[in-house]
Amino acid sequence: MASSLDKLTIRGFKSIRELKDFELKNLNILVGANGSGKSNLISFFRMLQSLIDGTLTDYVRNSGGISDLLYNGRKATQEMAFETYFGRLGYRFKLVPGPGEGFALTDEACFCCDGASQWWDLGDSVDNTSRLVEEAKGHYGDSENSKPVYDVVSSWKIYHFNDTTATASMRHAEIIQDNRALRNDAANIAPFLLFLRELNRPHYDEILHACRLVAPFLDDFLLEPQQLGPKTKVALSWKAKGSDYPMQPYHLSDGTIRFICLATALLQPNPPSTIIIDEPELGLHPEAIRILGELIEDAAKRTQLIIATQSPLLLDQFAIKDIVVVKRKEGQSTFERLKHEDFTEWLQDYSVGQLWTKNVIQGGMTKS
Repeated sequence: MASSLDKLTIRGFKSIRELKDFELKNLNILVGANGSGKSNLISFFRMLQSLIDGTLTDYVRNSGGISDLLYNGRKATQEMAFETYFGRLGYRFKLVPGPGEGFALTDEACFCCDGASQWWDLGDSVDNTSRLVEEAKGHYGDSENSKPVYDVVSSWKIYHFNDTTATASMRHAEIIQDNRALRNDAANIAPFLLFLRELNRPHYDEILHACRLVAPFLDDFLLEPQQLGPKTKVALSWKAKGSDYPMQPYHLSDGTIRFICLATALLQPNPPSTIIIDEPELGLHPEAIRILGELIEDAAKRTQLIIATQSPLLLDQFAIKDIVVVKRKEGQSTFERLKHEDFTEWLQDYSVGQLWTKNVIQGGMTKS
């Protein structure tokens, strides 16, 4: 997986004072007590995504300003820095606070290991727009080095399926043309599944099979395009076993529709090079959590996953080497990957989830 994350350095972001050259594997399961910093790592990837999308200024503003994003505020932290390597490539940048809640995007560079390994300086941004993005899109400069890096970084995907309310986009019809990649919030899950059913039936059937394991009443999805004004849209309608009545997306429980989204993300034929999900177990039945764990483990054979969880049941599905414990020490987040040899005797009698609840894996809640 040449385009997945190999090493990661983050300095000065929220509770992460310094995470230096942290090695990431194909499967990375983050666990830690509330407030340890798991979600802050995922928040950093959201900020990175906003930089690539051209919405960095909006992200900083909506997060409370640059001071709220810096470790212990601007008095304690003068800059935020990011550096990562993936295969023969790499990318870095810094955010430096300015007057008021302003900031500057500086020291943006890409790394190319092609003969002579070196960092290619992209220069400082004048309007907090990424030079990497501008060069990759051919707006200026030479895209020979920036385009491969941009293609990788822009492919990393954070999925967030927690909004399953009646107004959630996944419960409403979407235009059928929005079908080439599953959106972060699964707003286009219906046209995406329709696309798979028509052009990649084996993967569609695999997704449907996984959903039936959690929702045995489900017979099939009814993905029927309808003309709604000038646009053709499709919704996540479905049919129950033994019935011809067309059920609508709002008939699906929160847990069921969330699992459908998770199964689609994890079983899609061409997954992003890195998939990031925060607490995917929310609202799921224990058996659904077990099946989710199997899907995650299988997906890790095809792509890289970074999963944050609090669920002992989900932890039970993974090996100890897949677990990264996040702790809050002296006001900062630390990240440590566990080693099997440190738990050999414990694992003879207890599962990984049990070791977490018993606080043998340090970072769990202490029993009173």
